[in-house]
Order: sequence, then structure tokens, then C-alpha cells
Amino acid sequence: MNAKVGDEIVVDATVTGGPRREGEIIEIRGAGDVVHYLVRWDDGHQTLFYPGSDAHVVRPGRSRR
Repeated sequence: MNAKVGDEIVVDATVTGGPRREGEIIEIRGAGDVVHYLVRWDDGHQTLFYPGSDAHVVRPGRSRR
């Protein structure tokens, strides 16, 4: 995942019909192959996020999947 501060993270639902999570990357931590992100989610909470295969990046100004 090649993300930058200000990009959005979208985490797809893990069950059919379930909600997906969306948030903004506010900080990038780690180096090399071990990168994780401080994300401010749409509900206002901030968490340290290690992306999995269910997550993708949306650049500002582009539509979400």
C-alpha cells in the first residue's frame, strides 16, 4: 500500500452487507516493509492501523470504490 498523509483509507466490509470503514491518514509510521498509519476514522476516533487485504487507498478528489 503506497499511501500519503491526507489520503483516505477504505476498509471493505468483512461480511456481505456489512458496513465499511473510512478514514483519513494523518500520520505515517514505520519504515521499509513495515508501515502503519495513524487514521482518523469518520466516527472521530483515531487508531493505529496496519492495513490488510481488505483495505485500499483513495486519493483526495477521486471517487471511492
